[in-house]
Amino acid sequence: MALLGPRAVRELAAALGVNPTKGLGQNFVVDANTIRRILTLSGVGPDDVVLEVGPGLGSLTLGLVATAEQVVAVEIDPVLAAALPATVDRFAPAARDRLLVVTADALRVTELPGDPPTQLVANLPYNVAVPVLLELIGRLPSLRAALVMVQLEVAQRLAAPPGSKVYGAPSAKLAWYGTARLAGTVPPTVFWPQPRVGSGLVAWRRHPEPPGGPAAGGGPEREAVFAVIDAAFAQRRKTLRAALAQLAGGVDAAAAALARAGVDPGSRGEQLDVGAFAAVAAALAPRVRP
Repeated sequence: MALLGPRAVRELAAALGVNPTKGLGQNFVVDANTIRRILTLSGVGPDDVVLEVGPGLGSLTLGLVATAEQVVAVEIDPVLAAALPATVDRFAPAARDRLLVVTADALRVTELPGDPPTQLVANLPYNVAVPVLLELIGRLPSLRAALVMVQLEVAQRLAAPPGSKVYGAPSAKLAWYGTARLAGTVPPTVFWPQPRVGSGLVAWRRHPEPPGGPAAGGGPEREAVFAVIDAAFAQRRKTLRAALAQLAGGVDAAAAALARAGVDPGSRGEQLDVGAFAAVAAALAPRVRP
């Protein structure tokens, strides 16, 4: 497996005239051991079709094409996207046919080439990590697992359990789709340029079905549950009877719906797991509609 080190990364960037930009969240991995660690933790195998977002200069891509059946790399920077096949051809020529590149914003991608992806493995840009992760796993039901590297603070929020100080809307929404955990931390020294903060690895695995019932009926719609989650965390200090008043049509109506769902109206959003949010959404229906 040919992987990039600090010198190779800088040489590739110089040849392309690429200066990493903060606006695109470009921090390139220059440590091969970090790539090997990500591959091991992800569990990617020869039967997987991997979706990679933000491949950059190809540090992680080279490891993925050597391991997976196919890699679909979505890159917003047209210069980096155009150069990626040549990088794979140079460092991993035997795997050149396993790479498909899409030049696009991952938040706007509606179709992908090749077979449906089974795993998402990526070093996500810090500034869009949460919306990209939630959007892709919501839009692509074929994704059964993910391992993403994000800012450590974001990783801790995504994997936080109910009751945690950092548990919030991202935690609850990710839990709707599956189980997340903090799989490890990564120091700034493995990146070029070095960020000012550490990073974290979030491992996620999809539930067989969402809380409240199977995907095809039997439970509240995802959009309704997410509307309740958003309202609950919009003002964290509010009790749920107050936070959900607008959705329910008043404080008394909110309290009654919460009681029907078996939730204390005086509790707060950070105390509820996603199953409880699903129960509240069901109790509020049909008032809360997708």
